[in-house]
Amino acid sequence: MNKRRDFIKHTGLSGVGLLVSGMMQAYATTTEDLDRIKEQANSTQVQKFNMCGYAAPKLDVVRIGVVGIGNRGYGALERLVKIEGVEIKALCDLRAERTALGKKFVETSGHTPDLYDGKVDSWKKLCERNDLDLVYILTPWEYHTPIAVFSMNHDKHVCVEVPAAKTLEECWQLVETSERTRKHCMMVENCCYDFSELLTLNMAQQGFFGEIVHCEGGYIHNLQELMFSKEHFYQMWELIEAYKRKGNLYPTHGLGPLCQVLNINRGDQMDFLVSVSTSDFILGDLAKEYAKKDEFYKPFVGKNYNGTMNTSTIRTKKGKTIMLQFDVGSPRPYSRNQLISGTKGIGQKYPEPARYATGHEWLSPEEYKALEEKYQPPIIKKIGELAKQVGGHGGMDFIMDWRTIDCLRNGLPLEQNVYDAALWSSVSPLSVWSVANNSNSIKVPDFTGGSYKTNKPVDISMTTGGTTKVKL
Repeated sequence: MNKRRDFIKHTGLSGVGLLVSGMMQAYATTTEDLDRIKEQANSTQVQKFNMCGYAAPKLDVVRIGVVGIGNRGYGALERLVKIEGVEIKALCDLRAERTALGKKFVETSGHTPDLYDGKVDSWKKLCERNDLDLVYILTPWEYHTPIAVFSMNHDKHVCVEVPAAKTLEECWQLVETSERTRKHCMMVENCCYDFSELLTLNMAQQGFFGEIVHCEGGYIHNLQELMFSKEHFYQMWELIEAYKRKGNLYPTHGLGPLCQVLNINRGDQMDFLVSVSTSDFILGDLAKEYAKKDEFYKPFVGKNYNGTMNTSTIRTKKGKTIMLQFDVGSPRPYSRNQLISGTKGIGQKYPEPARYATGHEWLSPEEYKALEEKYQPPIIKKIGELAKQVGGHGGMDFIMDWRTIDCLRNGLPLEQNVYDAALWSSVSPLSVWSVANNSNSIKVPDFTGGSYKTNKPVDISMTTGGTTKVKL
């Protein structure tokens, strides 16, 4: 515990005041960094309070401050203004033009937020306000844990974009702070609310697959153009991330839904992980090509970029396995893999449409339609069509936000808690260690302090409460 307190002190979690490019250096994988990952992987923490199943006091109105009005942040504003019982009271971004744009948009729905901008730590003043219930964090990865910890310490619930943390120290900080303050820390893993993933989760809980033995997930997304765009990722932060560490840097989209299917943190737990990466065959060459045409890109030439494909395998305490892949450079169609294999059946989402089987052949489209009708989760029946109208990755973003607000307004537990945020995010630094150590295995920490053995599975109905209206 003393090492964690020292980390908080030395990294300045009480106030981050560095530019993105400066902060990146703290995460370079030196020998010391790798030793720290191994140490933290074997760390344990006595649970102060179990946040799994915790229901915070009801909030008639959820007063929100949004930090980060970039690509994802502006999208969140578009969704939040459609939800009853939400008051957007504050917006923050380093760039004044972004907060002004956000304010102009939400004012059309009757919200009058105060603005915080111009400094890298402007978010602190937002979090210190005493009239906010929830801080929604949509910044570059570096700031996720610092802002989340600061917010919870100032009596705010937190929704934080993926990944919630970059290091194991940060994962433990999130857990300790959430338990101590009894404030929700939800990593907004939107893929858990995708129509297909929710259907598959319900099928799993109803026994369609039998005993689930093996799952596969991933994030395979051709981001070549976006990573080298001067406008998309502010200050080129994602391209910078790509040469600071080698491993699975973005595990949660593929992993989150699989963990819910396997009841990870709720009956089973990850045991150990192994990870292997290819060399980089794409990003380094692209940097050279861009630099030939524009000197702006010269600092990105010669960097030791993350491998093109990372493959990680996780074994659970109950002997199940999960295979995860990460590739944002290859010219491939988008895929999260999403394969569920059990003793009675199998489901596979990609290539779309999703398919299911209970034998040698995939079920026919007619049989799939019958399955969909039989196993359609109640939340999809209730909010699915409205979500499609609002949008956000086909509607799953809106289902996620609507359900979160409805839980807060009705005093209900959230489907994703701080243990999920910490565990799913921890796969990234664990994979970094394994890749750097010839793909040796590394223990996965139990962030629940052993409570996973009795924690209840995710309630797939997700309609308890259900009183919050949608404003189209």
